[in-house]
Amino acid sequence: MSFHRVQPPPRVRLSDAISEQLEQLIVDGTLRPGELLPAERNLSKRLDVSRPSLREALLKLEARGLLRAGRGGSLAVTDVSAPTITDPLVHLLHRHPKAAQDVQEVRYGLEAMAAYYAAINATRADLNKLRRTFNAMQKQLGKHDALADAGADTEFHMTIAEASKNVALVHIVHGIFDLLRTSSYLARDLLYRQQENIPILHEQHAAIFDAIVARDPETARSAAQLHFAFVQASLREMSQNRSPNVAHKRPRVLARGKRRARVLR
Repeated sequence: MSFHRVQPPPRVRLSDAISEQLEQLIVDGTLRPGELLPAERNLSKRLDVSRPSLREALLKLEARGLLRAGRGGSLAVTDVSAPTITDPLVHLLHRHPKAAQDVQEVRYGLEAMAAYYAAINATRADLNKLRRTFNAMQKQLGKHDALADAGADTEFHMTIAEASKNVALVHIVHGIFDLLRTSSYLARDLLYRQQENIPILHEQHAAIFDAIVARDPETARSAAQLHFAFVQASLREMSQNRSPNVAHKRPRVLARGKRRARVLR
């Protein structure tokens, strides 16, 4: 966690300065929904503040609804994006293919924006985390475990959103986390029925990752658009004929590093 010593400006109460720093960490996504804060004694040392001032600041954040009681008496970050709104949509995805396609259309816009700004704003810590989530996701490919793959894929795309440093985007993505994970699972459950889709997904994710690391926002955005356009087209095609034995003509991907991402028919 990125805590640093609190130094309040003149005529600003120490507790206000503490709450402002913690609130900023929540707003920019550094402190994630559900994440537990360190114990009071540990946190006061890391912020270099007295425990009474810290306690007062934490009470203010609880009153604002930004913190809630967690396990073992700890405080946890509240999910201010109200993820329960997505619960009915999660159930719809399982019953209506059109709903799943709608989510992919939304992701097309969100993920392209996230990749673009991540290439511009990602810190070294963000890139290290992105590399870890990318490697974890790639290790899952080929294991035919759609549920585990969906979790790893969602973490990868969540990390990109956090690296964008766009406050609104981060909270939107956090708020629909379950929706994204379910969408990813349902997509993989279909896509993995054709083996040739696995290396395509690998190349597409690698292209997004490479472009962000290379600080190339335009290519990052194009790579993300290519990826979700491919998923959308594949799901539409496969939903028309769910038989795993029917061969379909698939888009081929050419997207890696700084090469311009494009679909070849």
